Amino acid sequence: MQRLTFRSIIRPLVGCFAFFCITTVVYAHGTKTGDLVIDHPYATPSLSGVPNGAAYLRGIENTGSTADKLLGASTEVAERVELHRMTMDGNIMRMREVPNIELPAKTVVKLRHNGEYHLMLMNLKRPLKDGDRFDITLEFQRAGKQTVNVWVQIPRDGSTEHKH
Repeated sequence: MQRLTFRSIIRPLVGCFAFFCITTVVYAHGTKTGDLVIDHPYATPSLSGVPNGAAYLRGIENTGSTADKLLGASTEVAERVELHRMTMDGNIMRMREVPNIELPAKTVVKLRHNGEYHLMLMNLKRPLKDGDRFDITLEFQRAGKQTVNVWVQIPRDGSTEHKH
C-alpha cells in the first residue's frame, strides 16, 4: 500500500488548478464595460488578395435598464473599421455600412460570422492568420471606449468566406 504524503496530494491538485486556470482564460474571452458585457471578440483569417477582413463578437449584452449604441471601432491592423449590417433583398444578400448598432436594454446583440452585424476591417495593413491576436477599440454612446483583444480563428463551420 502506497503511503500518502503532502507532496503526493498537492502535485495533482496543483496540476488540476493550473489546467482549470488555463482553460478558464481560453473560454472566458471577453470583457465588461459599464452595463455592457462584450463576449468573445474574434476575426476570421483574411483571404489571399482581399484587402478587407471582418471581426465579430459572440454578443454584446446590455445588462442595464438604458439602451446604448455601438458608434464605431478602430484598430491598428486596418485603416478603418466600419459597422456593417447584412440583409436579404429577395434572394440577394446585401451588406451596408450603418452609422451605429442599437443595443437595447436587457438584450444581447450578436455580431456573428454569417450573421446580421459585423465589423468590417477596411484596407488591412497585414493579412490576418489563424492564431493571430490584435486589439480593437469599440466606442459606445453611453459606456465610452473599450479595447478588446480579438483572436483570429477559423469559424466552426470551417469556412473563412465572408459572404456579401
